[in-house]
Amino acid sequence: MTDPVDTPERDEIETPHPATGLDDVVHQRIRLGILTIAHEARRVEFGYLRTHLELTAGNLSKHLSVLETAGLIQIEKGYAGRRGRTWITLTTAGHAALAEEVARLKQLIARIDTTNGQ
Repeated sequence: MTDPVDTPERDEIETPHPATGLDDVVHQRIRLGILTIAHEARRVEFGYLRTHLELTAGNLSKHLSVLETAGLIQIEKGYAGRRGRTWITLTTAGHAALAEEVARLKQLIARIDTTNGQ
């Protein structure tokens, strides 16, 4: 027989764990960083992301491609003076995906806080 102290309540068993709702596209640390920075600004320049996330241009490009394919960001190419620039903007879907990810993370933190010290 299982010790009832160590067994989750029936409601906890029937409700999916918050970790099951984490989005693999969003949750990956670099992509989460990209989305968070893009959320803080109207649009963000490629070089800013590369510098602040400490990535190579190739690595950042791959992550941006994943986010763009998922419809979470929009990529705009243009010029600032004579220099080519790439700007990243969060889409409506990107804002929603980031908000959902943050909500799931808050649920995980709440679970830890309520069981802290047990």
